[in-house]
Amino acid sequence: MKQHVVRLGLTGGIGSGKSTVAATLAELGAVVIDADAISRASTTAGGIAVEAIRAAFGDEFVTAEHAMDRERMRARVFTDPAAKARLEGIVHPIVRAEIDRQVAAMTKGIAVLDLPLLAESPAWRQRCDLVWVVDCDPETQIRRVMRRNGWPRAQVEQVLAAQASRAQRLAIADGVIANDGVTLAELRATVGQRWDELRQRFGL
Repeated sequence: MKQHVVRLGLTGGIGSGKSTVAATLAELGAVVIDADAISRASTTAGGIAVEAIRAAFGDEFVTAEHAMDRERMRARVFTDPAAKARLEGIVHPIVRAEIDRQVAAMTKGIAVLDLPLLAESPAWRQRCDLVWVVDCDPETQIRRVMRRNGWPRAQVEQVLAAQASRAQRLAIADGVIANDGVTLAELRATVGQRWDELRQRFGL
């Protein structure tokens, strides 16, 4: 008989450290399913979403290699909410179907669903049994992204404004991983402790 698979949603804003937490969970043996990776694969050369994107947006949004033109699309969706919704309407069902497929392939355990847009979408939340939010002060996010990406402050602030707010993410959290004023070793230790507690809770 198929055992229950616990679906742990993991989210956090840009620069929060979500990717570091996801990588730590993977090192601890978690099955991590990365929504962004699935999304990127669907829009790269020959990806399943490319022809639908061409039909919806035009040939200029598809490169000669038959991939979505990321820079052109990023500029479009940042200034056009309707275009953003249209793109999500193409890509998100593909991502959700692939997440469901990967979870269904598991016999038991905890599937960590790495979902950047978890707080923005009820459709994502419905797929999670519980939610962890990686949290830090927005000013910390800005400093990290400026340092990591070399972006000007205004560009980072624009991205933050397009994402769910800190309050919105915390409102859906069953657990919070605080990532302000801690070392990498301390963060990893916290994640390890929370992971052990979660496994014990579900007898896994």
